[in-house]
Amino acid sequence: MPVAGCYKTLAQFLIRLSKHFDGSYVMNVPHVAILMATYNGEHFLQQQLTSIAAQTYRNLSLWISDDGSTDSTLQIVAAFRAKHLWLPVHVLPGPQAGFVRNFLSMVCDRQIGADFFAFCDQDDVWRHDKVAAAIACLSTVPSKLPAVYVSRTRTIDKDGTCRGTSPLFELPPTVHNALVQSIGGGNTMVFNSQARRLLEIAGSDVAVPSHDWWTYLVVTACGGFAFYDPEPRVDYRQHGENIIGENGSLAARLFRLNLLLKGRFRHWITANIEALSRLGASITPQNRKLIAEFEKVRHARSAVQRVTGIKRLGIHRQTQFGNISLHLAAVLGKL
Repeated sequence: MPVAGCYKTLAQFLIRLSKHFDGSYVMNVPHVAILMATYNGEHFLQQQLTSIAAQTYRNLSLWISDDGSTDSTLQIVAAFRAKHLWLPVHVLPGPQAGFVRNFLSMVCDRQIGADFFAFCDQDDVWRHDKVAAAIACLSTVPSKLPAVYVSRTRTIDKDGTCRGTSPLFELPPTVHNALVQSIGGGNTMVFNSQARRLLEIAGSDVAVPSHDWWTYLVVTACGGFAFYDPEPRVDYRQHGENIIGENGSLAARLFRLNLLLKGRFRHWITANIEALSRLGASITPQNRKLIAEFEKVRHARSAVQRVTGIKRLGIHRQTQFGNISLHLAAVLGKL
C-alpha cells in the first residue's frame, strides 16, 4: 500500500477509537484547554458555545481572550458560564494586536495549564465528537514528541446552511508541505503540550501570517506528528466579517492565485522561515538542512533552477491546482 494510503488508514483507525475518549467514564482523562479568541462576536457566538457544551469529551476548560468587544459578546459569555457550571470558563483581556497575536498570547500564557490545547473561533459550530476524535489521535503520540491534529470542515453560510466541504487532502502532512501550505484551519486544530512548548519558545510576538499555518510548520519542522482527519468535524461559517475565508471554491482559489501574483505568498513564506530561526536546535538537523536548501532554491537566479529545485527537495502542495500555482510562483520568482 502507498505511504499516503497507510497514513490515511491509520488516522481513520485512530479516530474510530474516539468513543473511548469521551471523558465520561475513563479515569485519568487528559485535560483539554479550549483557546477562543473573541471580538464583537455576538451574532454567532452562542451557537459556538452551545456546540462546545455538547462535546462528548467532557474534561475541558474554556479560555476566552477578548480583544475589546463593544457588543454583547462578554454578556453572552457570562450567561453561558452561569448556565454550564461543570465547564470552567475564564475570560482574559486580549492584546488587541490582531487575531494571530490573540491566539498566540493564550498559547504562551502559563496560567493556562492542560495536556492538550484547541484553537477555537467565535463563529463556527463544532461537531459533538470533534474533541474526542482529536484526542484519540494525539493520545497515541509519546508525550515527548510534538503533535497536532487538524480536520476537514463543512462550509456553512450565516444562516447555517451547508455550502460544501473543504478539499480532501490525500498526501501525508509533512514539513515538505508545511513550508508552502497550511492544510487545516485553526478552528479544527488541537495540539499537545510539547507542541505548545515549541510555540512558547518562538513567542507570542512572532510575525507570522496565521497561527494555524505556523503551528503546522513548527510541529513538522521539529520532528513531530501531524494528523489529518478526512472527516469534517467543524462547521466553518462564512459571512461578511471573515478575516480569512474558505479555500475550496474556484473563486477562493483564484483569489489566492491573485495574492500569489502580487507577491503575498512569497512574503508569507519569508515571514514563516524567519520566524523559525527562533526555534534554533529544536528543529531537527535534517529539517534545518532542508530549510536552508529551500532558501537557496527560492532565491536562485533562473526559473529553471527554482522549479527543478523544489521538485528535487520534495516541496509540494496537496492538490494538482496547488502544485501548478506553486510552480508558477517559482517561475515568476514569487516563491
